[in-house]
Amino acid sequence: MSTRPDVGTGSAKGPRPHHHVTGRNPAHPPIRRYAPSVWHRDHRYGIGLIIAATVLTLITGFLGPSVVTLTLGRRDGLLPPWYLPSGILHPNEWVVTVLIWAVILVGALGLWVGMRALAGGWLPSPRRLFALGSGLSLATILVPPLTSADILMYAGYGRLQMIGRNPYEITPAEIFRGQFDPVLRWTEQPWWDTPSVYGPITSWLQWLANYLGGENMHDIVFWLQVITVVPFIVACAGIVQLAHGDKRRQARAALLTIANPMLIWAVVAAGHNEALSVMFAVAGIMMMRKSAFGAGIGIGLAGCAKLSIGIWGLAMLWAYRRQPKKALLLCLGTVIPMGLAYLWWQPTAFVQVLRNGSYVSVGSWANPVFLLLDLFLDEWQAKTVTGIISYTGLVVIAWMLSKVVPWTAAPGLPRGADPRRDPLTVALRTSLVLSVAWLVTAMYTLSWYDLIAWLPLAVLAASKLDRLMLMRITLLSLAYVPGRAVELGPALEAVSGVVRYGISPIVQVAVLVGIVLWWRKPDREELFPIGSHSLLTPR
Repeated sequence: MSTRPDVGTGSAKGPRPHHHVTGRNPAHPPIRRYAPSVWHRDHRYGIGLIIAATVLTLITGFLGPSVVTLTLGRRDGLLPPWYLPSGILHPNEWVVTVLIWAVILVGALGLWVGMRALAGGWLPSPRRLFALGSGLSLATILVPPLTSADILMYAGYGRLQMIGRNPYEITPAEIFRGQFDPVLRWTEQPWWDTPSVYGPITSWLQWLANYLGGENMHDIVFWLQVITVVPFIVACAGIVQLAHGDKRRQARAALLTIANPMLIWAVVAAGHNEALSVMFAVAGIMMMRKSAFGAGIGIGLAGCAKLSIGIWGLAMLWAYRRQPKKALLLCLGTVIPMGLAYLWWQPTAFVQVLRNGSYVSVGSWANPVFLLLDLFLDEWQAKTVTGIISYTGLVVIAWMLSKVVPWTAAPGLPRGADPRRDPLTVALRTSLVLSVAWLVTAMYTLSWYDLIAWLPLAVLAASKLDRLMLMRITLLSLAYVPGRAVELGPALEAVSGVVRYGISPIVQVAVLVGIVLWWRKPDREELFPIGSHSLLTPR
């Protein structure tokens, strides 16, 4: 079955909005103000919780190095990130871990309440919501990155370039094990012995951060944080702009992107470079109605930052499937930057950026499957079988989602036009379908990867994917707290292990089940419509 095209605003279905009418002057129309009757549709609670999540992040980071906050070495100036001087406090591992659990859970609750408020009729100013999210994101980089040491490896790869080495051919450990290096000495496991898996543009920016920061890891990390947050804000601005002309759609876009506490946590607070490729990809998507060649340049630059964004490229190509000339121009635009980057600039990069496909991440559905198979097969065979399950699942889940994700016309489509023939609408919807299918079935999947799904999701109609993706990112985020390869006390090790190896994989399987049930029973509003009808009931 396929869903009927929706050319309206894409607002979620829900109970009748609650409003108070103010103003009794007959010369002026009455002003309707959203007045929720229950706390879980109250936008004030939602916004308050979203702000509280960032405040807790800042408190945790300001306490200084701990099992969740990175150690950055000496500070020579006034540049952020800021934190208490070494020796003033020695944050207890349980205190900071619980604080970060609170960041994630409070943020998730705030986003859920905000989404319910939008569904109930809340209509905030998109500009104010965007300004709030931008402020929270910028505030987040005032403290050190949390729970992930990946940003230290970004600094390490940039340092290798500064000293004339190729990060795609040599690892940080090969240098610092043989000689002292003021930057590489601060890098952490588990990626010491791993060459860079990032695109040439990302590698160049890692070099730039080292150039600006000198031989001081603290300053290098600050510039890497800037390189993280600026593309995040720009990408989110592009998504909000895509919803132009529809204030309700723009409000949804702002809430689910720039003001989304789960993305602020996963991408900005943890210091990941995911937004760089997405920024270029959003620029490409925005060109879909104007210039196929320009759209290709955008997605090509995105692929030069991180190759996994190629999922959006496939979606854009699918959108032009009925227009061969535009499809050819898209491919030409894509090939130019990628050819220059991977064939001329960094010819060794392409092989390395494919390495992630061979990993299995903890917290995902794939880890328990791999561990079970590993009992009976050798490691290579177990990974191969898990990979076959993963790629088969990708195709199946993508097909299921293609049947149930609502057809919501992208803003700017003339009234009465078929959204199924609009390249922008098709590209947005297909990028959402493929991104979600890849994320929920991949062997190696992490919370910050979800940025590529939340952005197209934000500009399309509300659906069950809102809640399913919130479930997914919340538990994956919890699974990587404390997250760093540092020694923990036995009690904390045990508790975090339960979340990482037990609860999170169960929830990731539940997300898959939720998608299957949605496909089986698309007319049921429940997230898991098992009820009186069996999953096996004939369609």
